Amino acid sequence: MSSFPIYRKLSNLKVFYKILSDLEFEEIQLVGSKTFKLKFVAKQYPEKLKIMDMINLQENYLESSENEWRKFDA
Repeated sequence: MSSFPIYRKLSNLKVFYKILSDLEFEEIQLVGSKTFKLKFVAKQYPEKLKIMDMINLQENYLESSENEWRKFDA
């Protein structure tokens, strides 16, 4: 079992994730000079798969860190 939180980012370096559990994550999007923070709770199967893909570094997901997350979570 994974130890949470787990930090991930998209390969474009414009979206960062803090995975809180198998069903919940926070997302920070960088749009120009602005940042947007969203929280998601997976209720449907495709949403749960997305979280598993993030955890397993599938698609365009890369490892990130708490320090990297904190840079944008002001």
